[in-house]
Order: sequence, then structure tokens, then C-alpha cells
Amino acid sequence: MASSQLTISPRKLRSDVYSYSYQDDSNTPLVINVLASLIERSMARNERIVKNCRWALSKDIRTRVFDCHETPDMTIESYLERIFRYTRAGPSVYVVAYVYIDRFCQTNPGFRINATNVHRLLVTTIMVASKYVEDMNYRNSYFARVGGLTTEELNTMELEFLFLMKFKLHVNVSVFESYCSHLEREVSIGGGYHIERTLRCAEEIKARQNEERGYSQIARVML
Repeated sequence: MASSQLTISPRKLRSDVYSYSYQDDSNTPLVINVLASLIERSMARNERIVKNCRWALSKDIRTRVFDCHETPDMTIESYLERIFRYTRAGPSVYVVAYVYIDRFCQTNPGFRINATNVHRLLVTTIMVASKYVEDMNYRNSYFARVGGLTTEELNTMELEFLFLMKFKLHVNVSVFESYCSHLEREVSIGGGYHIERTLRCAEEIKARQNEERGYSQIARVML
């Protein structure tokens, strides 16, 4: 089923997070679509801030590890769907990754998510969250292939991320619930989700078609 046909509701999101069923024909969990929308709006806000205040650019050389030389030709939602397709990381992993991204930005106030660092930050946080949440995980080398990176690049980003986070990876139940509630509010009030999906529709279809052509093998996405 295409993403545009997903049932958009807070109940659907919570159902995905707590009782997602892994079947060959399972749809993409709603949390992925909502997370993509939130990050895209955060990027748009950061672009406005940087445009008006050049001093707002990050001066911390450690966070530059997430910068890529060339902006990937893949939407955030398509990238998240790709990670889900090949890793089958559960919906709760994406909630924890969202917690990590928020903590990372708070711990490193000079860092701003943008088009050059978002993909690398996402695959790193999802991999780390998967190790925290899941009992069984793929190797870093596999996550690197899925994310379009070399194993060395992903290993370096994981290590830097852990130190920049000061190894504060624990997410208790109340924190997890609060972030779930935030995602639910994003769905219930619209949060720009429908508007952003409409604006991205043509680009999404094109990206999905390109992915489906190479579905039988993991294509390398050069970052």
C-alpha cells in the first residue's frame, strides 16, 4: 500500500509503536512518515535562522563528521522507508531515535540539522537506537550499506555521536511515552503533515519508483 493511503490517526501511530506486526506485506509504520515531516520542518526552520543569522552556523568541528560532500538525491521519508525496508527496525526504534536526535541538538546547541547532515545523522541514530531497543541487530557494515556509507564512515560517526551525547542513551518509560504523545499530537493537529506530503508528492513518487527498480538488491546511495 502506498504511503498516501495510510490511515492517519494518533491511534494508528500508537498501535504501530506498541503492536506492529512484521509481515512480508506490512505497510510502513506511520511513525516514519510523521518523523520525516517533523525533521523536514525543523530543517526549514534552521534554514531561515541561518539565512538571517550567519553566526548560527555550527562552529563545533566534531559535528562536521555528519556533513556529506554532496547532498543526497533522496527525500527524508524515502530514506527512512529504505532503512525500514532493509533492516526491519521496529517502530519503537524510530521513537528512540527521535529522542536521541532531540537530545543531540540540545547537548550541541550549535548543531543544526540541514540537507547536508540529516541523512547521516538519521542512519547513525537509528542504528544506535536499534542496538538499545532490539535484542538482535545487523552489523554496522550492513547498516552502512543500507545508508550508502562505508563501514569506516559509520563507525566514526557512531563513536563521535556517543561522545557528543556523553553516552546518555537511556530512555525510560515516561520519556518514551512523552515523545509518543508528541508524535500523536503532530498527527492529530495535522502539524503541516498533509501539506508537506502534497508538496512532496511528485518527488516521492519518483523516488519510490527508483527504489522499486532495485528492490531485489541493496543499491548503494552515495552520500
